[in-house]
Amino acid sequence: MTRSARPGPAETVAAPRHDPADPAPRRPGPLQRPPWTLLTNHGHVLLAVAGAPDSRVSEIAARVGITVRATLAILKDLEGAGYLTRHRVGRRSHYTVDRHQHFRHPATADHKVDELLAIFTPDPAGASGPGS
Repeated sequence: MTRSARPGPAETVAAPRHDPADPAPRRPGPLQRPPWTLLTNHGHVLLAVAGAPDSRVSEIAARVGITVRATLAILKDLEGAGYLTRHRVGRRSHYTVDRHQHFRHPATADHKVDELLAIFTPDPAGASGPGS
C-alpha cells in the first residue's frame, strides 16, 4: 500500500509563532504561507485583477497562491457581487473593477473598494490627487 503525499493531521507541522523577545521576526519564505492573513483570498484576487486586468486565470491563481478552480469561483463571486465585470476579448477575458463599489461588511460599508486599491495598487498613469 502506498502512502499519500499529503500529511495527515498528526503530521501537520505548526507554523512558527512570533517570539516577542525576537526583535526581528522572520517573514515566511516564498513557499511558506502563514496560518492566516488580514486579507481574504477574495481580496487578493480583486487586487490581482486590479493590478493586471488582462491576466489569465492561471496567472491570478499563481499570484494569489491558490488553485485555478478556487480562483474561478472567487472571480464568479466578485462578478456576482458587482465588484468586477468580465469582458471577452477574443479568447481572453478582460476584467474591470468597479472602484466605487462599497464593502459588504456592515463595519466597513461606508468605504469604497477604491480606498483598498489605492493602498495596494500603483496610481494609474496620469492620475493625481484624491479626486482622480
